[in-house]
Amino acid sequence: MNDTVFGKIIRGEIPTTKVYEDEQCLAFMDIKPVTKGHIVLIPKEQYRWLHDIPDKLLAHLIVQTKVLMKGMIAGLGCDLVQLVVVGEEVEHAHIHLIPRMHGNDVGNIHPQTSYNDEAEKESFAEKIKNGLR
Repeated sequence: MNDTVFGKIIRGEIPTTKVYEDEQCLAFMDIKPVTKGHIVLIPKEQYRWLHDIPDKLLAHLIVQTKVLMKGMIAGLGCDLVQLVVVGEEVEHAHIHLIPRMHGNDVGNIHPQTSYNDEAEKESFAEKIKNGLR
């Protein structure tokens, strides 16, 4: 059983602000964003590292990453989306998608901001969802 925080999110035991979901993966707003609009994409099945994920599922995650990046650029008006795969903090493979503007300190991947309230976080999620359409 996946008792990580991500497993609990997948099962609905921990609330989250979802941006995208299908049978194989889930994307949601990061609770400690580097920039506003920062999301995390996870496979619904737990794998410790990205290289542990079966090729077919990994291909699906990468394609969804591309779709989400385009949606973030369209919906948020950012110049680019930085991808970060670290995996130390949660034992469940995941991809961070961080919206950036040219000139941002892309070397800094530590939390740099927070949302004023839940409504602001929801508004960023809606902008991304609208960009996916």
